[in-house]
Amino acid sequence: MAEFTEKIPQHRHCAGCGKAFVGDGRFCSEGCQAESAKEVKGKLKKLVLIWVAIVVVTVVLVVAVGL
Repeated sequence: MAEFTEKIPQHRHCAGCGKAFVGDGRFCSEGCQAESAKEVKGKLKKLVLIWVAIVVVTVVLVVAVGL
């Protein structure tokens, strides 16, 4: 087992694509970082829309029941 660890250099895996790379940071390239940021913004937008929908439905139900 020790012979395998000597042959494989220390590396990280990209948070965006999962590719192994040697270096600092969480991403292997600027492109991967930009793509990951785009995905995060899209997920955040969906989450905000879900919360807005929950609030609207709650308000409609409260007004309909007359509390």
